[in-house]
Formats: sequence, structure tokens, C-alpha cells
Amino acid sequence: MQETPKPLMLTMLIVAALVVLLPGCDIVQQQMGIEDPAAKAARAEAEGRAVGGACRQSGRAIEDCYSIYSWLPKASIYEGWRDMDAYMRENKLETVEPQLPPVAPPGTKKKATTTPSATDEKATKKSS
Repeated sequence: MQETPKPLMLTMLIVAALVVLLPGCDIVQQQMGIEDPAAKAARAEAEGRAVGGACRQSGRAIEDCYSIYSWLPKASIYEGWRDMDAYMRENKLETVEPQLPPVAPPGTKKKATTTPSATDEKATKKSS
């Protein structure tokens, strides 16, 4: 009988392992929270269009929308704003005034509440 050379056997074993393990990469990436760049770009595009449309419907200027939602692509915000503008003009719709303040961009800290604490009240009583 003829023996198979060891380097050929090792190569075949590596190829077999890769064939079995590579389809699981997507599952591993999902478990680790790694997002596909194409899917991330598509999601940002859709969010930008939605935000742009909402900005136009609420009567916000496009520049305000760019500054409030600076983490989204400007091109997609503009497309959404432009599409909503055309839709509102065709259907003679009025703007809807926003009831809530705009969302703060990620990474900005919220303002501290200014309610007096018990220690502040004690300090005020001592000084009077």
C-alpha cells in the first residue's frame, strides 16, 4: 500500500476544518455584537431618511436637523427631508409642531436637576 504524504494529509485536514467552521462566522459575529459594515450603512441610511422626513414634517430647518443628528449621514437626512417636503406640498399638509425637545446627540451629558437637597436646606437655615 502507498502511504499518503503527511503534508498533503495536513492540508486536507485544514481545508476540511475551514469548510466546516467558516459558515459559523456569522453566528459568532452576532454573538459578539460585531455588525456587518454593509448592514450598518444600510441601517444608518434608513434612519437618516426617517429623521430627515420627521424634521421636515415638524418644521425644522435642514441645518438644524444636521446639527441635532450629527451622527447620521447628511445625504440621507437631506433625501428624507426633500421627499417629505415634496409629499407635504403635493398633499397640502401643514407642519406638526414638536411637543418634546430634540434628542441630545450621543456622548453629551444630561443636565443635572436643580432640586434642593436636604443638606442644602440645612445650610440655608444655619446661615439665617
